[in-house]
Amino acid sequence: MRIVWPFIMVSRPGLGKLVKKKDILTMNNEIRGALLKYLGYLILIAFQGISFGYVWFVIFAPYIEEIGRGFYFWGNYAVIGVYVLFTVFFTKNFDGYKIETLKTRNTLLSNVLAIFCANVLGYIQVALISVYFFSMLPMLILVAVQWLFVLLWCIMMRLLYTRLVPPTKLLVVFGEHDPKDLVEKTSKIKNKLHVISRISIYAGGKALEEAVLKHKSILLYDLPSDQRSAILKFCYYHKKSVFLTPKLSDIMIRGAKERNYFDTPMMEVQKSGLSIEDRIVKRVSDVIMAIIAIVISSPFMLIFGMCIKLYDRGCVFYLQERMTVDGKLFRMIKFRSMRENAEVEGAQLAKRSDSRITPIGKFLRTTHLDELPQIFNILKGDMSFVGPRPERAEIAKEYEKHVPEFGYRLSVKAGLTGYAQIYGKYNTTPYDKLRLDLKYIEEYSYLLDIKLLFMTFKVMFQSENTEGVQEEQKTAVRRNQKGNQK
Repeated sequence: MRIVWPFIMVSRPGLGKLVKKKDILTMNNEIRGALLKYLGYLILIAFQGISFGYVWFVIFAPYIEEIGRGFYFWGNYAVIGVYVLFTVFFTKNFDGYKIETLKTRNTLLSNVLAIFCANVLGYIQVALISVYFFSMLPMLILVAVQWLFVLLWCIMMRLLYTRLVPPTKLLVVFGEHDPKDLVEKTSKIKNKLHVISRISIYAGGKALEEAVLKHKSILLYDLPSDQRSAILKFCYYHKKSVFLTPKLSDIMIRGAKERNYFDTPMMEVQKSGLSIEDRIVKRVSDVIMAIIAIVISSPFMLIFGMCIKLYDRGCVFYLQERMTVDGKLFRMIKFRSMRENAEVEGAQLAKRSDSRITPIGKFLRTTHLDELPQIFNILKGDMSFVGPRPERAEIAKEYEKHVPEFGYRLSVKAGLTGYAQIYGKYNTTPYDKLRLDLKYIEEYSYLLDIKLLFMTFKVMFQSENTEGVQEEQKTAVRRNQKGNQK
């Protein structure tokens, strides 16, 4: 197997002129995209502030003045300003501003969730100022109006962005493994990313250098570390935009802590898992939230249980052994969504059109409501609200044949929801699932847990997240998947 030597950082005159012309064109596209994006943000924020301001001045402010708790001129605008900060905070944290990368429906759901949370805090703010609980009707009308506006905003921004800002054109540089799966994924978002060319690192240094210089954006896929480092430095020198699929070591380094002992930069990659303080806070909050969730969801669980029982007279719940922290086994409880004895042929994931799934089960799986009984697992201590999804031992062993590091996910307690469940799919490959879960572990914070809990409500309305594996698959391992990236 040939090894590609590091690139020589020189530019050929002819190619340099070509790159400069492309740079000017790309720069214009980037400026246009940035102006459109920030103008869209400004319009959205302005509407949210003005709409709340109208409700404040017409309904809330007159009453507050009557009881002698009114503000001077700037005080009223300070209240509106705080509300705007709420909307910006939630919209940013729920990815509502990522119109250039997310699908329209995803952006819409993020904004819907952000508007709801911002208005809940807005109502609490008004109640604290007035020391009085107003009727919720004005705020509910405000939420409905803002939801309607954000629907129109998302549609218009997508239309304008698609028409005025061309997709990022990519050159894919790959190693031993064909980037077929990745190219297939980008083909579904051609209005954002468009692969126009591919080249292997074994094409030779000269061919690679010429290919990289001809393109503005490069995607590095599955490359050995030394090769990737050389190409990345070359692209950095020539001011190329670089996308890359991270290795496990990249994700581990993201969670590293800076150690400023002397004038040489140093970082410490600590042992995986949560600190004692994080585990205590997480467990206490899990217990409190589990008790509240059981009380609130009990009527719904009763209804779902009755529907399952009436459909085929079978068992309401389905118990299954799963793995949690440190590989410990526990019996996870779910609403039964398949016919009884559905796995007589052994453990296997649900397929895209699986005849074993019952009608009520299809609804429960699509909305993730089949997982509601797992709240009792959380209360018991087997699971947490947020963490890597618990796998069956036999499927986990199958995954470890292809991805030996798959067990890294078990350094924290399994979760009802998690990073991989929100940003991945049911049929996400083991290696991608590992990367997503490892990202959560390495970047863990209590605020991240809160964010993922809120984002879970958005996932309930995204049916693609429950997409099953293909007919010929029993697990999420693809036929053409060869080992893992080193």
